[in-house]
Amino acid sequence: MGFLRGITALSKLRSRLAQQTSQLGSVRWLQIQSASDLDLRSQLKDQIPEQQERLKKIKSEYGKVQLGNITVDMVIGGMRGMTGLLWETSLLDPDEGIRFRGLSIPECQKLLPAAIPGGEPLPEGLLWLLLTGKVPSKEQVDALSKELQSRSAVPDHVYKAIDALPVTAHPMTQFASGVMALQVESEFQKAYDQGIPKSKFWEPTYEDSLNLIARVPVVAAYVYRRVFKDGKVISADNSLDYGANFSHMLGFNDPKMLELMRLYVTIHSDHEGGNVSAHTGHLVASALSDPYLSFAAALNGLAGPLHGLANQEVLLWIKSVVKECGENITTDQLKDYVWKTLNSGKVVPGFGHGVLRKTDPRYTCQREFALKHLPDDPLFQLVSKLYEVVPPVLTDLGKVKNPWPNVDAHSGVLLNHFGLSEARYYTVLFGVSRSIGICSQLIWDRALGLPLERPKSVTMDWLENHCKKSA
Repeated sequence: MGFLRGITALSKLRSRLAQQTSQLGSVRWLQIQSASDLDLRSQLKDQIPEQQERLKKIKSEYGKVQLGNITVDMVIGGMRGMTGLLWETSLLDPDEGIRFRGLSIPECQKLLPAAIPGGEPLPEGLLWLLLTGKVPSKEQVDALSKELQSRSAVPDHVYKAIDALPVTAHPMTQFASGVMALQVESEFQKAYDQGIPKSKFWEPTYEDSLNLIARVPVVAAYVYRRVFKDGKVISADNSLDYGANFSHMLGFNDPKMLELMRLYVTIHSDHEGGNVSAHTGHLVASALSDPYLSFAAALNGLAGPLHGLANQEVLLWIKSVVKECGENITTDQLKDYVWKTLNSGKVVPGFGHGVLRKTDPRYTCQREFALKHLPDDPLFQLVSKLYEVVPPVLTDLGKVKNPWPNVDAHSGVLLNHFGLSEARYYTVLFGVSRSIGICSQLIWDRALGLPLERPKSVTMDWLENHCKKSA
């Protein structure tokens, strides 16, 4: 009977995929997998030789092809617009947003297996997709969920390392310290010390990466309970999936909150390779630092106010609006408050993006979640008003290339609704999610034999002299 249900579910997935042929025709590798191949590592191992040959061919045939011109603005402007990284797991389009292995967020919501009928995608399904480029079956996702559970035990020394810090330390500091403490068990470091050949680097990287992905929710939940709940830790429930179990260990068991956590982890997992945390993880790993060291470095980048800490800033700013103007603020009052923020030399958190030029689809799917599950929430209604007010104001300001809301503009309000109101913790949630994307790419970095990253830097003297000679 279970087999027939699996075939029926698979047929439905194939049907949904067929309906989207026009959209996905260019995604040459996209497949719905059969339920028989449950081992993710074996799936990956089968693909690696083909992709290695593909990369060799690209290098031999197109190695001298120019991808664009580098301007002085790019050099002094944070390398924006400069193409310089290979990142297989996702690609960010300025107009349509992120695509995970070719799939948009709405397509992932339709195609990836869910815990409940019509529910949000399971993060384990996205992990499978990022690593293999294939949409998994529910059976494959369930098998991966069990594998991650089997890898999730955290050694006692990790908790002791965290406990050595003041409880007042920022949750990201405690989280990154916990990840560093996990590094003691790195399989890559052990294998490298024993002389493993380069062709096999991906294998211990895979082990470290899956162990890390499995353990970071446990470490993150420990930090949350230590800082905000008097150290009363909640044990894992291995009957739950990855996102739901994380929510449970934090102390939230509302079925809607479980769905929110599945959605949150999925959409925050990856955003191509140029953002600070992803690039940092790739850069550090290019020195053959193991996934723990690389991901800990990525977390320290994520903790910055211009990157992952922004989701904390959004909720604090929204609450400051309510405190000063009340929940029933009018559109005109809100417009005045936005201008007051801008005129004080500050930014409106949650709006604008370094690459996107339209509303972030990660914002849109969170808005749809709110409309479905919490349409009357006062802070959600305020966020909706901000969507109407802020973009025209930023457009009038004339200094912002993208006046539209990004992912951070919405996530805090959703979490706050279900009781996770401690804004200082929000970047840790982001970090747990980002482990899936960064670690997936790290495995492919080692499988493809990508080299040490070493771009050229110049001085202002060099720039001035070069530009004078070129004039």
